[in-house]
Amino acid sequence: MQGVLNGFAVIALVIAVGYVIGRRGYLGDGGREVLTRLAFHVATPALLFTMLSKADLSLILSPSLLVTALSTAATAGVFVAVGVVRGWGVGRTTVGALCSSYVNAGNLGIPIAVYVLGDASLVAPVLLFQQLFVTPVALTVLDLAEASSGARLSWARRLLTPFRNPIAIGSLSGVLVSATGWTVPSPVFDPLELIGNMSVPAILIAFGISLCGSSWPGGRGTDRVPVLLSTALKSVGQPVTAWALATSLFGLHGARLLDVVVTSALPAAQNLFTYASRYRVGERLARESILLSTMVAVPVLVVVAALLG
Repeated sequence: MQGVLNGFAVIALVIAVGYVIGRRGYLGDGGREVLTRLAFHVATPALLFTMLSKADLSLILSPSLLVTALSTAATAGVFVAVGVVRGWGVGRTTVGALCSSYVNAGNLGIPIAVYVLGDASLVAPVLLFQQLFVTPVALTVLDLAEASSGARLSWARRLLTPFRNPIAIGSLSGVLVSATGWTVPSPVFDPLELIGNMSVPAILIAFGISLCGSSWPGGRGTDRVPVLLSTALKSVGQPVTAWALATSLFGLHGARLLDVVVTSALPAAQNLFTYASRYRVGERLARESILLSTMVAVPVLVVVAALLG
């Protein structure tokens, strides 16, 4: 389990750096917002473009990805159903649904795939699915929810909403390049890759800054129930659902079963906090859900590896 511990240690240290920066006030009062905007509008679109432009799109059709897609839809659907009944609002419910089902397949999934599963490419289908389908849909919902509080949008503007979001633009552009087989010239690709490398550190440092003065995750407050529900769905509901689907519907076993359950058991991704901050909705819900699911993920992954490894 050295890979699991190494992955969590790297993330924890960078978040700790962000926390110290926040406590010391090195970036001023608007530091977190600047980092969030940098990640959302510039660094993350560049990262997604460079990553997806070299991706093997045939991985989308694998049985493992179907298990991931169905388990994601199931756990997110449970949170949405509860959110509708409890009246949590469109934006807050969308953020909570993401925290319930959107796994940290990048900066945690890759090292865990290498050290636990023995192959970094095993997280590629999850990354593709989340960036090509989940992210554009969720951000479109958040865009429309944000716009509904202001001027009424025309149908044409609503339909074009996904293509005006910088993260969706970066993802779709990368897929287009990969599908056409075009090789981006180095003078263009290399600067984009350099800019994209800022994404994960900026997200983690902004997350660390946000922890200054925050309460213990899942404590008292209006977000307690959503936080605990999203964490339970992410840490237990999604891996159990993935296991049930993989064994009953797709007949997966052995190493392939371990692969899909481990990736489903990964905690909520830190970039969800960036989305919540950008739209100024469910920020505490995202922050506390990410932190709590990351803490719970260590024993969960150990149990999964022990049972299925």
